[in-house]
Amino acid sequence: MNVIPGAITGTLILEPRVFGDARGFFMESYNKRMLAEAGISADFVQDNHSRSLRGVLRGLHYQIKQPQGKLVRVVAGAVFAAVVDLRRSSPDFGRHMTLELSAENQRILWVPPGLANGFLVLSQQADYLYKTSDYYSPEHERCIAWNDPQLAIPWPSSGTPSLAEKDTRGVLFRDAEVFP
Repeated sequence: MNVIPGAITGTLILEPRVFGDARGFFMESYNKRMLAEAGISADFVQDNHSRSLRGVLRGLHYQIKQPQGKLVRVVAGAVFAAVVDLRRSSPDFGRHMTLELSAENQRILWVPPGLANGFLVLSQQADYLYKTSDYYSPEHERCIAWNDPQLAIPWPSSGTPSLAEKDTRGVLFRDAEVFP
């Protein structure tokens, strides 16, 4: 597995070894020992699967208590993924990083606890899978506005994306609850 440090401290982009031929391919999408060697020692407790259509934007989500580390990948389609550092103690506090995750590039993104994350679907449809290091806790879930001018995330879209009701109520970064 090729491990690439992300632009935000603690994030990692994992490129698994893919063995393919005319019949298809095989890859390990999760191997606890390999992740530990890469510096990810999270004890994953939940798997989630989200399917969304082109133009859907989900996020920027995080949990202020029970923060979740997330191991994210796309198994069908493509998304533009974004993460924002909400850890006041981090040298990257308030910075964002973006990358494309797709079934084609097979990249896996490690988003450590203390970061908000979201994605915009680029393909007709995308299946987004992720493991979490803590359980979903709706009372602690928070959302930062996807279009916050201070963050200036370069979403590759013209116009307003399709949003869930909760995502239309995202707060500006300057008003968000953050981590120490």
